[in-house]
Amino acid sequence: MVVLENIRESADVKKLNIEQLNLLAREIRQEILNVVSANGGHLASNLGIVELTVALHAFLNLPQDEIVWDVGHQCYAHKLLTGRQAEFATLRTYQGLSGFPKPHESPADAYVAGHSSTSISVAVGIAQAAKLQHIEKRVYAVIGDGALSGGMVWEAMNHGGDLKTPFTVILNDNEMSIAENVGAMSRYLTRLRTDKRYRRLKDRVTQFLLGKKKWGRTFYHGLEHLRDAVKYFLVRGVLFEEMGFVYLGPVDGHNIAELLQTLKMAARIEKPVLIHVITQKGRGYAPAEQNPTAFHGVGSFDLATGETKPKGRTYTDCFADKLCELAAADDKIVAVTAAMPHGTGLEKFSAEYPERFYDVGIAEQHMVTFSAALALRGMRPVAAVYSTFLQRAYDQLMQDVCLAEAPLVLAVDRAGVVGEDGETHQGLFDIAMLRAMPNMTLLAPRDALSLAPMLEYALSLGRPVALRYPRGEAVTLADYPPKPLVQGKGEVLGEPDGAQVGLLALGDMVKPALELAELLAERGIPAAVADLRFAKPLDEDLIVDFAQKYGRILTLEDGVKAGGVGEGAAELLQARGVKADLLAAAFPDEFVAQGKPAQIFNKYQMTAETLLPRVLRRWFKE
Repeated sequence: MVVLENIRESADVKKLNIEQLNLLAREIRQEILNVVSANGGHLASNLGIVELTVALHAFLNLPQDEIVWDVGHQCYAHKLLTGRQAEFATLRTYQGLSGFPKPHESPADAYVAGHSSTSISVAVGIAQAAKLQHIEKRVYAVIGDGALSGGMVWEAMNHGGDLKTPFTVILNDNEMSIAENVGAMSRYLTRLRTDKRYRRLKDRVTQFLLGKKKWGRTFYHGLEHLRDAVKYFLVRGVLFEEMGFVYLGPVDGHNIAELLQTLKMAARIEKPVLIHVITQKGRGYAPAEQNPTAFHGVGSFDLATGETKPKGRTYTDCFADKLCELAAADDKIVAVTAAMPHGTGLEKFSAEYPERFYDVGIAEQHMVTFSAALALRGMRPVAAVYSTFLQRAYDQLMQDVCLAEAPLVLAVDRAGVVGEDGETHQGLFDIAMLRAMPNMTLLAPRDALSLAPMLEYALSLGRPVALRYPRGEAVTLADYPPKPLVQGKGEVLGEPDGAQVGLLALGDMVKPALELAELLAERGIPAAVADLRFAKPLDEDLIVDFAQKYGRILTLEDGVKAGGVGEGAAELLQARGVKADLLAAAFPDEFVAQGKPAQIFNKYQMTAETLLPRVLRRWFKE
């Protein structure tokens, strides 16, 4: 590295000339490739935004000025330019750098970001706070075109345009989010990208007039009505400007000189500005350029070939295969996702049944209510969504699904510990969230063999149902084939004579419970094990029976303790007047940081090996 190794803080970037800035961009791109190929991460989006990031740091004064990254997974170049170069090799590792903006890592990170469509709201708030406190600063929100399908963007645009406080939105338009962009907004941006006449005319006139003194600015503002007339003639839509933003662009997002020129132009405009930047996702790495979806979020891979390590059959695969099988026999089954057909496994469904597949874009609230309406009018929708993103539709779940008693099936993928993406992506809150909702049924399969019959059962219920399952390779507990499901009933997997403790586990915590029972048996302590199967409704008879028989109960769940099945079991026993000592193995009241799942389970004493001493100390004085 010739330039990057000398960058200690953002201010160092401002000292470089254009040639050095271009060299810096190439070095950053190579460093990102080196680290992500080893650690995994969000690759294509980060490769596509390198020049834009360099230009922002060359123009702004960070951390006085602020950059708000939407979603945040495209902040790798930003981290390299803000004093974290020496730590960059720890990206997404246990106790290493986060793959998302984290203010505790650096004052240059304006805000925590892990979900889409939030940056403009944050930027409006920061700009307004600065205005009220008479602080001079420039505020920039960098948002991808895919995020424009999120309704929160338009709420923020509407408010920001009305306030008229200067700040800048940079629309990073790479023509795709995780999946191909869908909807009217994507078509609108395509028209803007292709209309060179309007772009050339407006940029030249604006730059000339704003470069002059008083008469130029006065003339510029006087030409606003004429400008709109030209725009209506040349571009069939003026959405951004009608919302109160000055539109600049499209700009080549890989031309640092052009980016700097546009940033300087925007800084002279004393009202909200939107800069439309065109970038290429996966830029500079052929495999990512050719298949940006596969390289959006990727595990470690061979840098020379782009090949990733082969994976075993995942829970997502089990879900996708069963859903397609069921859809073949029932033409009322439809599948819905919010911009995640690949991650949720619905690509297979979309290929086989395109007329019954809906990708609504990054719009989880709409996804839930749209799906509920389908269900209430005779269809059988399955909405597949990551646990962390389901949180965004809490009100719609409560009102439009549960209150309406819509027979919607939610396939809650990435439930529980997700791993290296950290706090914003751990799926640890869906159990507590969904258990609080009347009319909801919540199931969790213990292994690959259990998932398929649970999906079929969920579709047969005719009521709101959520089926939660974890990320990664599916476990198969061949010695415990699933028995037929009965609403709210668990399954006893082992009840040895003389059992002294009862283990009640949910979902992927059944395997650790069985392993813990083996470790206890080696010490002469027989333990009974049951798979709860339902987080709601809980199997009250099973819980009471275990409590009365053994007097010692350990509940195991891959979620937070507050509002989880452990608390539900304790409340039940208290209400029934059953005296038993209950220990809940669950995650505490905190956000769980990044790390490999095995590291996280070990840290929080959620493995058989780490649970054993807790059980022995509590009940057997060892």
